[in-house]
Amino acid sequence: MFKAFQLLLFLFVFSFASAQEEVVNSVYFEFDKYHLDEKQGNAAVNFIKTIDSTRIESVQIYGYCDDRGKDAYNFKLSNNRANTIKNKLIESGIKNKIIVTIEGKGRVMIDDDILENLPEVRSKNRRVDVVINMKPLPKIVIPGMFNTIQKKHIVGDRIFLADVLFEKGRSKINVKAKNDLEQMAIALLKYKNLHFEIQGHVCCTPPFQKEAIDRDTKKRQLSTNRALAVYKYLLFKKIDKNRMTYKGYGNAKPLGKEPEYDRRVEIVITKT
Repeated sequence: MFKAFQLLLFLFVFSFASAQEEVVNSVYFEFDKYHLDEKQGNAAVNFIKTIDSTRIESVQIYGYCDDRGKDAYNFKLSNNRANTIKNKLIESGIKNKIIVTIEGKGRVMIDDDILENLPEVRSKNRRVDVVINMKPLPKIVIPGMFNTIQKKHIVGDRIFLADVLFEKGRSKINVKAKNDLEQMAIALLKYKNLHFEIQGHVCCTPPFQKEAIDRDTKKRQLSTNRALAVYKYLLFKKIDKNRMTYKGYGNAKPLGKEPEYDRRVEIVITKT
């Protein structure tokens, strides 16, 4: 049976209409149940602890049921599930006033042609989706640091792309970052004299632990993997590999701003 609670979805989704960052988490329930056991409750609390509470703008909670049962009963059950999660969030420190939506959606219908893994499909529909809308990060201004490639640079200039920020513990480039890197690649193809080092960074590790573990590779080389990911992307965009090097710096160069900014990659000019 599908686990009673599983953190199946934890990713960044970007709304192109509002450019607002969202964090989405799904809580799964047993058939015909809406209470949380101890394991479920702890998992819900741990999820909230991964979020920077100072950046939470609003929370939306949507409850669902599988396709069995009557509509009226399922609407009630899905509302009960949504309210159970609301109460757990409030217990975890989320303020009631920022929870703007609590809605039971009732049944999730299944297409007639879905016959394979039907029990698993239904178990995934017995859930609550928590959508956390995040406030945008404030813009930072640091002397000697640019946010785009310029026509003229000097050795040592740093280019920080505000949208090339990684999920905690990850080194995969997301959609929003690719948009920023695409513009950088266009500029680098134009200004072919620029050589540079791609520098990867991490946040939130203890001082004695200079590097972090990459959740995808399970190896303690997260900052290097982030720099390598950008290197490979620019290589794919036809940037000459002889112009580029990459290196991970772990937590050695924090910006002293919000922790999210340290989950970054910088471009540092090495030759003009």
